[in-house]
Amino acid sequence: MSVSTSRPRPGVTVVTVDFPPVNALPVRGWYALADAVRSAGRDPETRCVVLAAEGRGFNAGVDIKELQRDPGHDALIGVNHGCAAAFAAVYDCEVPVVAAVGGFCLGGGVGLVGNADAIVAADDAVFGLPELDRGALGAATHLARLVPQHLMRALYYTSRTATAHELHAHGSVWRVVPRDELLGSALELADEIAAKDGTLLRLAKAALNGIDPVDVRRSYRFEQGFTFEANLGGVADRVRAGFGTSEAKATTKEAQE
Repeated sequence: MSVSTSRPRPGVTVVTVDFPPVNALPVRGWYALADAVRSAGRDPETRCVVLAAEGRGFNAGVDIKELQRDPGHDALIGVNHGCAAAFAAVYDCEVPVVAAVGGFCLGGGVGLVGNADAIVAADDAVFGLPELDRGALGAATHLARLVPQHLMRALYYTSRTATAHELHAHGSVWRVVPRDELLGSALELADEIAAKDGTLLRLAKAALNGIDPVDVRRSYRFEQGFTFEANLGGVADRVRAGFGTSEAKATTKEAQE
């Protein structure tokens, strides 16, 4: 279980997440990811970061079992801060971040790719927020960056997923490719970005963040307050005890194994 960094091309740093079996990250995993992305962005030799993952899916969100093992709220507080740190690291990375998404991208995974600058997805990729089935609330801020408002609400309330092709039709996914071409296609886009002047890329990233209509950090932290309310009220534990009602859905069920 690790977060690793490599540089397969000049100017391009790849940050890879590998937490078997489904890349559901524990508290330490979210902080490790945040540290890796920040470090890559600070490197003057890096002009583009590719966020990738090993295994069956890109990210299954938080490690629910870690929350269930904690009799108090330390794990919940830790993972909420860790998610906020990782999402912010992607958004605030000094250079553009390209997310290479294969398989399921759920919960915290949507938080990561929603804050990325560009997304390349495999044709088997699905995106969604099963938060209501997990006793949590959050990352609607980031899903709203991927799909229109009414679709975001329908996906959020139902815990359904959207496919890579659907997101491509909405303009939020740059390209959809076969799974075995995913990393190569993401690197191809990263190479094109990294060919630009490094100083100008950093200025461009800061400028684009500065004109965003929504403060994603404040918006996400606002959402997290309702997660705490659900936990203090006892409803979150009740829902998490059975992992919700959507286990029959193949993608969500696989991510919860």
